[in-house]
Amino acid sequence: MSMELVQVRLGLMLGVAGCLMGAALPAGAQAAEEPSFVVGQVSLQESENPIRDNQPHLANDSRSQLDELRQPATTVEAWVAQIEASLVQITGVSLEETDTGLQIVLATEGAIAPSETRSVGNALIVDIANATLAEEFSQADPIAGIALVSVTSLPGDRVRVVITGTDAPPVAEVRPRGDAGSDARSQEPNFVLAVTLGEAIAGTEEDAIQVVATGDQEDDYYVPDATTATRTDTPLRDIPQSIQVIPQQVLEDRQPTNLIDALRSVPGISQARQASTSIYEDPIIRGFEAGEYDVLRDGIRLPYSTISSFDPATIERIEVLRGPASVLYGQGSLGGIINIISEQPLSEPFYSVEAGAGSFDFYRGAIDLSGPLNDGETVLYRLNLLARTTGSFVENFERNQYVIAPVVSLRIGDRTNLRLSAEYLNIDGSYGQMGLPARGTILPNPNGEIPLDRNLSEPFDRDDVELFRIGYNLEHRLNENWQFRSIFEAAWLEQDRVIVFPRSLDADNRTLQRGVTRGVTDSRNFTIDNYVVGEFSTGRIEHQLLVGVNYTRTDQDSVEPSDSRFNLAPIDIFDPEYNQPIGSRFGEPFEGEASSNTYGFYVQDQISLTDNLIVLLSGRLDIANQEINNSFPTDSFSAQEVFSPRVGIVYQPIPPISLYAAFSRSFRPEANVFNSETLAEPERGRLFEVGVKADISDRLAATLALYDQTRSNILTSDPNDPLRTIQVGEQNSQGVELSFSGEILPGWNVIGGYAYTDAQITEDNDFAIGNLINGVPQHSFNLWTTYQIQEGSLRGLGLGIGLFYQGDREGDLANTFELPSYLRTDAAIFYERDRLRAAINFRNLFDIEYYESAFNINRVFPGAPFEVQGTVSWRF
Repeated sequence: MSMELVQVRLGLMLGVAGCLMGAALPAGAQAAEEPSFVVGQVSLQESENPIRDNQPHLANDSRSQLDELRQPATTVEAWVAQIEASLVQITGVSLEETDTGLQIVLATEGAIAPSETRSVGNALIVDIANATLAEEFSQADPIAGIALVSVTSLPGDRVRVVITGTDAPPVAEVRPRGDAGSDARSQEPNFVLAVTLGEAIAGTEEDAIQVVATGDQEDDYYVPDATTATRTDTPLRDIPQSIQVIPQQVLEDRQPTNLIDALRSVPGISQARQASTSIYEDPIIRGFEAGEYDVLRDGIRLPYSTISSFDPATIERIEVLRGPASVLYGQGSLGGIINIISEQPLSEPFYSVEAGAGSFDFYRGAIDLSGPLNDGETVLYRLNLLARTTGSFVENFERNQYVIAPVVSLRIGDRTNLRLSAEYLNIDGSYGQMGLPARGTILPNPNGEIPLDRNLSEPFDRDDVELFRIGYNLEHRLNENWQFRSIFEAAWLEQDRVIVFPRSLDADNRTLQRGVTRGVTDSRNFTIDNYVVGEFSTGRIEHQLLVGVNYTRTDQDSVEPSDSRFNLAPIDIFDPEYNQPIGSRFGEPFEGEASSNTYGFYVQDQISLTDNLIVLLSGRLDIANQEINNSFPTDSFSAQEVFSPRVGIVYQPIPPISLYAAFSRSFRPEANVFNSETLAEPERGRLFEVGVKADISDRLAATLALYDQTRSNILTSDPNDPLRTIQVGEQNSQGVELSFSGEILPGWNVIGGYAYTDAQITEDNDFAIGNLINGVPQHSFNLWTTYQIQEGSLRGLGLGIGLFYQGDREGDLANTFELPSYLRTDAAIFYERDRLRAAINFRNLFDIEYYESAFNINRVFPGAPFEVQGTVSWRF
């Protein structure tokens, strides 16, 4: 690309900044009912000299009441009575706008007090002990200057309040409720935690707390906790396994259009053997392909969840757990799992409209609605609507996608919450690029170079998908220490595909032999997962125990009509003529039915031996059976019982540092094999991992991991026939990963990392031992960073830059050709103020030619050229 074109694009980036400056919508405030406990008052004054202090300073009356709560019991009866007396129900949460800012009001049944106030990342966190919460609360942008207020339940009868500012660091003050200024209220035995953005409320030094807080999980790049690794809300530093969270703010800044693009923020992930236009997104994690069982939606596995319904407008965050997770989620591959967490209903009205347009006929519209359905706020809803149409840099490609996703949350009494959800997904359009021959792209061809936008398929190819899901999530508190949870989901999928695929390239290096097939699939999946989780102590040792059972049934009917498997007339790759006639039939038509039943029994104990030594013990027994009835002469049936253990330990020599080690195993039966005369053996996996996790500051964290993974009985597509599968013997992956995310300075966020991966075949009958696993770069690096101006007339204007490097990769298991390395640069310019956000994203800024992946030597998939995407959203 010429230097003049580079200068034009850089100038375009800088010039559009002025177009993003506009008027912001005014912020409103919600009225609240009369409270019995005020958690926070927020003022919007600016602070010149913020004081950092992670401990609350209580007024004298507050201390006396807390001392009464802490008096030790001398008998068992007194101890039980003390627990019952101290446990207070928080029946509601509301917000009140005041002359100086905002009050956060908790309606309670008795006196409560904050047990700990601290700064974690950029959030001011207030923990309240001996309390339960009837309904969780979250409100974004309640007033100008406050980004988020959330109130959530924690294990062990604790409630957490998180207050997030936008432009100035908050200050907090604890005092008796009577100091709020009302004579009536002064008689109530409760307390006030007053929080301001900046200058502290007048009082003594003992009265004031001040911490920096500009965001929490939904508005920041630093996320302190995750649920995927343990099924409990556990700090990342206490998890003996590498896990990275992609928060909502990263998705909003980067505006990815597919899951693979979103995962570019995670080191060690590359594109599997698919084109970027494919609806099947199977990323490679730590050298191993994450298949259809390894993408979760809200913690539920679906066998076809890799069929992409991904859109950032419906997602709260993405959690990527590296290494196996069979001990909690059952069957799965060794590389890792990806858990996509959906947005949930809010207790305050929230409305968002978003529109976007971009290169190659990309158009997108999304609506997000949420709020209460009754006056008591016991019934909440959320509704996401999405319509998207897109073309591609590849010829003869068009796809439409529609999503309807309603969620209703019900509070049933003081101890029970029920969430009902559904999703309808419809995708219709082209199947996607079938790939280009390596000769003429990455290898020399005497006839010249093949244009990278060439499509060697036919205009009649297609892939139409219709997916419907329903489910529930039931949470019931059994007592002050134990909670029961039940999750159910049912899904139905119908899919109709016409696929054109290459068979071989003739000796003239320009005539490509092809085939065409049609497949019709009808799948049904049912999953129910029940578990209890609770806290108890054995002496001075604290336990968080989780015990569960789950059942999954999958049925799939796969049919290829009798007229579907034919040779297709060859095509000239340099001078293609489309709509070629269909030739003679090859092979026999296929028809098959398959079903699988999996029962899982699992237990996990998070043991805190001391304040800085944590042991994680887990085990799962899977009982799986699968049956295949197909058009081959012999049907197949298989039953398996497999135990999957996990052992981990975390030692924290100093509070910011965690040293960890882990061992685990994985198991995955190949329950969806329809196109082989014999049933495949289940895949097995083993992991050894050690690492270091560090809180570099209270806003920035990093993880360094070393691992050794081995998987056996691996099922993979036959490179000589994409309609058949083969199993290779054993593969091993060893590597080092460095990941980091958080805020370097106010307004300057970063996420990224580096990975070294040595993945190769260690046992095999068909491929040479020592061959590198295809699609896996030994060296990869990714970085995404943004800076947003914090003050002045340009406050709210931000810039982002991303670098994504992939080293050389083998194109197939035989290592017959190699995909070259590449460095792709992305960028963004955005402006946000109050409830308005406008952004322009640039992908492949310098328009480099690169190759994302390859299926075999006749199917190489080039990456997209320079793209532009604009997005505007309003929240009100």
